[in-house]
Order: sequence, then structure tokens, then C-alpha cells
Amino acid sequence: MEKFLDAYLERMMPVFERFPEKTGHGIASVFLAYRFGLYPKAVRECAAVLPQVPEGSGSAALKKAIAITGAYAQAFADSQVKPDQPLSFAPEERSFLAVNLPRESVEDPETLELDNALILVYAAAMISSPDDEDALEEHRKFVVIMLEAYKTALGLA
Repeated sequence: MEKFLDAYLERMMPVFERFPEKTGHGIASVFLAYRFGLYPKAVRECAAVLPQVPEGSGSAALKKAIAITGAYAQAFADSQVKPDQPLSFAPEERSFLAVNLPRESVEDPETLELDNALILVYAAAMISSPDDEDALEEHRKFVVIMLEAYKTALGLA
């Protein structure tokens, strides 16, 4: 799944390389705060970076990914398993996702939405925040493990 992740990052490169580094750093902060279980901080980082995401191709999908990440971070901060109103990607946003499977063909579609959100946030951060690349690289295995869960469904097993 390493190669799958590399191919996804390559595919997303033209989408997110146009982002300012400050925005990229904010996106990286979202991922890292969430990853470290700093859920209140992740919620704040999501709120701070959402208005910074520039318009253009992939921006709506990234904004949705940040919103999904923030919603789960808030739920976890409130000791809930998931948000009361889980968000999902719109059909036009799905082309920017790493794991693009029909929602009805997945056992747990809400987990798929969260996994796709985290992978998209990770990709955008890796591409647009060179200063955070080393810190993000340390969490690459986490992303690869998420992708492994969909290996069979993607026909890669």
C-alpha cells in the first residue's frame, strides 16, 4: 500500500501544491493534533484553517475532509464514538479521495468517510507544507495501515 499512497500523493500534487505554506502548515496542524489525540486542539485547528483554504480544484473536498476531521475530533473530545450528524463527501468530491468505493458496498461507510478525510488532510499537508514534511513522514505508516483495510475492496489483495 506504500506504492498506492505514493501514487495518490502524486495524483494530488497539482491540486494542493498551489496552497500557501501557511495554509499547508495549518492543514498539517489539523492532522497532527488529531493523530496525537489532542482533540480540542484539532477542533480549533480545523476552525482556523478552513477559511484559509483557497478556492479551486479539490478545495471543496479538502474543506469537507477538514470538517469531517473536526466533527470526529469534537465527538471524541465529548466522549462520543462519532458525531451526532456525520458528514460525508459529495459525489463531485469523491474523485479527490484515496479510497473511492460506493458507500453502500462498504461495511462501515462512516469509518470510510473518516479514513478518507484523514488521508486527504495528510496528503494536502504533505504537499503544501514542506516545513512539516518530516513530522508528517513519521505518521506515514498510520496512513498506510488505514489504506490496508481497503486493500481487498480496491482489488489490490
